[in-house]
Amino acid sequence: MPTPNFAAEAERIRQRVMDTLLGAFSELSEGLLIVDREARIVWMNEQYPHHLNIPDPAAVIGLPVEDVIPNSQMRSVVTTGRPIMLDIMDFGNESFVVMRLPVRDEAGEIIGGFGVVVFDDPRQLAPIVSRFQNLRHELADTRRKLDEARRTKYSFANFVGASPACLSVKDQARRAARASSPVLIIGETGTGKELLAQAIHSASPRAGAPFVAVNIAAIPETLLESEFFGVAPGAYTGADRKGRSGKFELAQGGTLFLDEIGDMSPSLQAKLLRALQEKEIEPVGSNRLISVDVRIIAATSRKLQQEVDEGRFRADLFYRLNVMTLQVPPLRERLDDLPIIAESLADSVARRLGEPPRSLAPRALAYLARHNWPGNVRELANVLERGLLMSDADSLEREDFERILPGLEARPANPPAGHPRTLEEVQQEAEREAILAAIAAAAGNKAQAARKLGISRASLYEKISALGIAGDL
Repeated sequence: MPTPNFAAEAERIRQRVMDTLLGAFSELSEGLLIVDREARIVWMNEQYPHHLNIPDPAAVIGLPVEDVIPNSQMRSVVTTGRPIMLDIMDFGNESFVVMRLPVRDEAGEIIGGFGVVVFDDPRQLAPIVSRFQNLRHELADTRRKLDEARRTKYSFANFVGASPACLSVKDQARRAARASSPVLIIGETGTGKELLAQAIHSASPRAGAPFVAVNIAAIPETLLESEFFGVAPGAYTGADRKGRSGKFELAQGGTLFLDEIGDMSPSLQAKLLRALQEKEIEPVGSNRLISVDVRIIAATSRKLQQEVDEGRFRADLFYRLNVMTLQVPPLRERLDDLPIIAESLADSVARRLGEPPRSLAPRALAYLARHNWPGNVRELANVLERGLLMSDADSLEREDFERILPGLEARPANPPAGHPRTLEEVQQEAEREAILAAIAAAAGNKAQAARKLGISRASLYEKISALGIAGDL
């Protein structure tokens, strides 16, 4: 604790500094000016009149400062009470870097102001300006990267497929893009729900605004509220003193994608519902409401209607989200798309790994089509990457995938007990296997395969279409 002697000495030093500060500025500065509350000149130091080409300094005392220095901002300082800490003032052919401050009396009333020429040559500011410009460039670069991170990477062209199931969901998604209503995307894991959400945003009128994604299942429940709605400055111990914006604010004007919405807790469901209804949020620890304009696209791998029926998901929130519903089919239900999806994924993986492009042999595709693909397109990408890394050949063969997916029984020859197949189903399966074997033996030449099967090429194409095996070729 400071002693009485220290306190007295400190006060003496402070008073001395205050008494000599003006004198020090007067001696060191190339210009020092004092005005009264009416912005009339009260005093100048000896150097300033020389820079201002004033032959008789006494003659300007009492004059409005603008009559002597046309570009002065001292009147603004004494009128508003706001200092101008750093400015460049032009006077004739000269430019000065100046600082302007208000002067207050003991009661805090403004009684005048003073200005100081910090530099009489703005070039002396070059190091400061250079650092400032570097900081501006770094800030702009950071903002650009953040904007890029919040832009969508996918469009409808990335949702690969030409099967009826794929075309149907893409058509529905394009209609959703033209509207502004909430969208609920339902599908198994790995089917491309976020890709479809990004495609909707990219084709919507909000495409130029942010796309912000939140994976609800990946964030601890205790943090979800602050992630959504933000945190007020100093809301709790350890909170950022400047506060933090939530996902709703970050997505302002754009789209907020809520992945795995079915995993949201009931308490947060209620707060989300209010945000959607009122279009306003309240940051954690704040009593201030913030208006938001975001479009909601939600996705889930759960059966939300069943969750509602069993009381695990709020019915009112479900109805709010379930305006436009997209059901993304699993890969096993659109195997006609498997060849084109596999080729696209193989090219993408090869580019990422720095590998040359590889093709997939018809027998390899036929083998992959026998898998049930519980992980859907994401699992297919994993299998293709493993195949590319394990093979040096220009084309991936069936044997490459047999090592990764041994003993595939996605389409078992013997159905489960209690589910006997009809004679028509047995015949179709036999025809399917015969056609695939013939085409594989003919190295993909369908005319030669038709001759091996003893049918015309037209008949072969008809059977391929009727049996739905175009994707196996």
